[in-house]
Amino acid sequence: MAEPLELKKTLNLPKTNFPMKASLPENEPKQLAAWYGAHLYERILEARKGQPLFVLHDGPPYPTGEIHLGTGLNKILKDLIVKTKSMAGYYAPYVPGWDCHGLPIETQVEKELGGKGKVPPAEFRKLCREFATRYVEQHKRDFKRLGIFGQWNDPYLTMSFDYEATIAGAFLDFMEKGYVYRGRKPVYWCIYDSTALAEAEVEYEDHSSPSIYVRYKLVQDGAPAQKIPAELKGKNVYAIIWTTTPWTIPASMALAFNPAFPYAAVETDGEVEIVAAQLEHAVWETLGRKGSGKTLKTYSGQQLAEAGLKFQHPFLNRTVPAVLADYVELDQGTGIVHTAPGHGADDFLTGQKYGLETYAPIDDKGVYLEGLPEYKGKDVFAANPIIVKLLADRGALLANHPYKHSYPHCWRCHNPVIFRATEQWFIKMVQTGKGRQKTLRQEALEEIHQVKWIPAWGEDRMHEMIEKRPDWTVSRQRFWGVPIIVFYCQGCGKRLEDYTALRHVVKWFEKEGADAWYQHSPEELLPRGTKCACGASHWRKENDILDVWFDSGSSHLAVLKGPEWPADVYLEGPDQYRGWFHSSLLVATGTRDAAPYRSVVTHGWTLDEQGRPMSKSLGNALYPIEICERWGADLLRLWVASVEYQADVKMSERVMTQLSEAYRKIRNTFRFALSNLGDFDPTRDALANAELEEIDQWMLDRTADLVKKCREWYANYEFHRVYHAIHDYCVVDLSALYFDVLKDRLYTKARKNKSRRSAQTAVWKIADALVRLAAPVLVFTAEEIWKHLPKTAGAPESVHQAVFPEAVALACGIAAREAERWERLAQVRSAVLLALEQARASKAIGGGLEAKVRLHANAKAPGLQELLREKGSLLPALFIVSQVVVDPRESDGLVPSETLPGLAVKIERADGKKCERCWNYSSHVGENARYPTVCERCSEALEEIESDGTAGVAANG
Repeated sequence: MAEPLELKKTLNLPKTNFPMKASLPENEPKQLAAWYGAHLYERILEARKGQPLFVLHDGPPYPTGEIHLGTGLNKILKDLIVKTKSMAGYYAPYVPGWDCHGLPIETQVEKELGGKGKVPPAEFRKLCREFATRYVEQHKRDFKRLGIFGQWNDPYLTMSFDYEATIAGAFLDFMEKGYVYRGRKPVYWCIYDSTALAEAEVEYEDHSSPSIYVRYKLVQDGAPAQKIPAELKGKNVYAIIWTTTPWTIPASMALAFNPAFPYAAVETDGEVEIVAAQLEHAVWETLGRKGSGKTLKTYSGQQLAEAGLKFQHPFLNRTVPAVLADYVELDQGTGIVHTAPGHGADDFLTGQKYGLETYAPIDDKGVYLEGLPEYKGKDVFAANPIIVKLLADRGALLANHPYKHSYPHCWRCHNPVIFRATEQWFIKMVQTGKGRQKTLRQEALEEIHQVKWIPAWGEDRMHEMIEKRPDWTVSRQRFWGVPIIVFYCQGCGKRLEDYTALRHVVKWFEKEGADAWYQHSPEELLPRGTKCACGASHWRKENDILDVWFDSGSSHLAVLKGPEWPADVYLEGPDQYRGWFHSSLLVATGTRDAAPYRSVVTHGWTLDEQGRPMSKSLGNALYPIEICERWGADLLRLWVASVEYQADVKMSERVMTQLSEAYRKIRNTFRFALSNLGDFDPTRDALANAELEEIDQWMLDRTADLVKKCREWYANYEFHRVYHAIHDYCVVDLSALYFDVLKDRLYTKARKNKSRRSAQTAVWKIADALVRLAAPVLVFTAEEIWKHLPKTAGAPESVHQAVFPEAVALACGIAAREAERWERLAQVRSAVLLALEQARASKAIGGGLEAKVRLHANAKAPGLQELLREKGSLLPALFIVSQVVVDPRESDGLVPSETLPGLAVKIERADGKKCERCWNYSSHVGENARYPTVCERCSEALEEIESDGTAGVAANG
C-alpha cells in the first residue's frame, strides 16, 4: 500500500495570480494601451451591430484648459449610461464633441497675442483654430484616461467644415421661415469683450453698486399744466426714484408708475414729495428723516399718468413724462422707476409703448459718446461716482449708500455687464414660422411635455425659461465663429433674400469652412450674376457672427444622422437649462418641429467637503487627472457611481479614503472567488442548477434578484443604487456569510467532490454575474478580474464586449417558502455569531471550531424549532463550529438571544479531539488507522482523493 498522503497537500488552499493590491495608477495606463491597440471600442460596436439603437448625444465642452472635477463627473456619467446600454444589448455609439468657437477661445488667444486687434481676422481665426485643436487633444487624452470609450479618433468639432456648414444652413432655415429679424433693442453687453451676450452667457455674482435716491421736479408750466391735481399746483413737487445704476440717469426718458398702486403726495417744509404710499415710511427712514410730513392726498398711478405729469431731468435739459408699467414693484425702492429704454428690457418695452427714444449714448467699450463734460468720454462704471456727485451738486441726490446684490456678469471674463441698445440679429419667439400654425415659443413649450425629465423638476424649469425668455439675440461682434450669411446691396442697401443664392455659401463652408467668408469676395461666394431687384450686382457682407449657443444648439443636426435623431438622452449640469438644453430645443423646434431629445438628465455641481464650489483660488480643487495619479480612475468612477448625482455632490480626500476601503472590500470579494476557481473549468465542471446544494441554490437566487434590480436601476440611471447594492452584497452577503460558510467545503472536500463542485459552480456564476454588473463602473478592475475568471468557450475576450447577466439564467427557482427559511437561518447564524463572540471574550473558547452550540426555539419564534431540527446537519457549516445540538426543550444554561426573539443559545466546548486536517473537533478522531489524526469527514475526503489519484496537486490560479 502506498504511503499515507501528506495532509497539508490534500487541502484545496486558495491560490490566484489576481493581486490583492490593485496598483491602479500604475496598471490602468497599461490596460488603456492594450484596449486601444486592440480597437476595443470598434469591436464592441461590431458585436452590437443589428441590435436596437441607443444614442446619448454629448454636450460639447470648451477646449480651454485642464478638465475639472465637474467635467469628469459629467463625462463619467455619460460613459456609465453608454456602457450600461451597450451591456444591455444596445448598439450604443458615443461621439464626443467640443464647442470650439466663441469668446472663451478668443479670450485665450488674445492673451497669447498680448491684446485685441493684433492680427487680421483671417489670421486670428487660424490662431483660434490651432488653440482649440491643441486643447481638444489634451482633453481627449484626459477623458480616455478616465476609462471612457468613444469615437475619439473622429469626434465632432463645431469648427469642422461640415459642422460650420450645418450651423449656417440652420440659420438660413430660421431666416427663410421668417423667424429672424434685425432690430435695435437693449441686450446684455460686455464692455470688456465688446460684444452682445445671450441670457445663457450671463452669470449672477455678488456686486456692490451705489444705491441712490434721486428726485425729479414736477414741471408746473407747459401744455399739461391744467391737468395737474389741484393739491400739487404751484408747489415745489418732486417724484423720488431709486436706482443702483447711476450711469443710466443720462438716458432717463420717463418715470414709471404702477397703475394700481396708491401714491402719497407728502408735504414737508414747503416741498411735496411723491412715493408709493406703502413704502413711505421705509423711504423716509432710508433718507434719515425722523418723521413724515403731511400727506396732501393719495393718487393711483393711473391718475398721475392720466394727468399728463412731466418732470424735469435732474441735470439735463429734458422733461420726462409719467408713464405706466405693471413691472413696478413694492419690494424695494420708492414705487417709481426711472425709465431708460436704451438700457433695460422692461424699459425698452415701455418706451415702445409710449414712443420714447431708445437712447443709449455709449460705444462698444461702454464709453459715453455724448453728454455733459463731467462724464463724456468716461466708461459707465467710471462715470457712476461722477454722476452721483453731479446729482448732489444739482440738489437732486437724497441718499447714497453702497448696496451689495446679485448682479449679471459676463460668463467668461466675470466682469459686470450692462444693458445696451444696439442693432442686433434676433430670432423672434412669438413668430409663426412659414407653413406653421403656432409660434416658435408655443411649439417649444409643447415639445417640452413630450420629453422625460430626470429629475422631474426639469420640465417645469425648462417650461418657465422658454415661456419667459425674450427674443434670442443671435448676433455677436466677434470673429471666431460662424458668420451670419447676410448680404446687403451696395446700390440700394437692401438685404439679399434669394435663399437659393444664400445656400450657395453653405457649399463654400463645406469645402473651406467658415473661413471662406473672410477669404472670398461676396461675388465669389454667391452664384455668378446674383443681382438685387434694383439691378445692382455688388454686395457687402454682414460682419457679425452667430451666438455660440446657436452653434452648440445645432449639434444634433450636425452629428445625429437618420435614425439617430432625436437622441435618446442628453445629460448635463443644471446651467444647461438656459444653455445647451435650451438652445438645442429652439434650434430643433425651428428646423425640425420637434425636440432633439427623448429624455434629459441633469446632474448637480461638485463641491468640497464644506459644501463650497471647487476653485483654484480657494485651494480646494481636486482634478480628475490628479485623482487618477493618486488613487486611479476606477476610484473616481466609483465615486461618481456612489453619489446621488442629481443633487450637488461633495468630494474630498476623506471621501476618497472611504471609497478606497469600499473598493478594497469589493476587490477582495472577487479575489476570494478567483482563488477558489483555479481548478474549475465551467465547461467541464459546472453543475446544473438543479444539482446544486440548497444553500448554493439560495445564493444564486439572491444573486438573480440582485441582477434584476441592478439592471432596472441601470436602465433608470440610478447608479448609486447599483453601487450600494453590489458593495453590500459583496461585503455582507458574500464575504461575511456565504463565502465564509463555503471555506470548509472548498478547502477540505476532495477536489472533484460534487459538494465542492456545487460550491465552485455557484461561486463562478456569482463572480461572472457580478463582474459584468460592475464593469460599467470599475472598467479597469472588471477587465482584470475577467482575465483571471474561468470562462466557457466563445466568451468574449473583454468583459466590455459581454452583456449583462440574465436573472432567469442564474435563478434556481427555489420556492419562496424555502427562501424564507434560509433567511431565517441567516438570522439564527447572526444570533449564534454574537453568542460565540461573547464566549470568546469570556475565554470560554478560543475559536469558533472549539465550540458546540446548543439551540432551542420556543413559541415566540413559530416554526423555528422544526426548521432547526430539519436543517440540523447543515448548521455546523453554517455557524462554522464543530457541533450543533438542537435541544428538544429549553434546558438550563440556554440564554435568550439578544437579536432573535424566541431563540435560546448556549455555547459549550466541542466534544472530541481537534482534526489535524480541517481543525474541526470530533469524537471520531483516531478511528482511522491510516490517518489517525483526522475526523470522519476528512477520512471520507482522503479516501476519495486516494481513489482519484489527485493528491498533492494544489489548486492553481
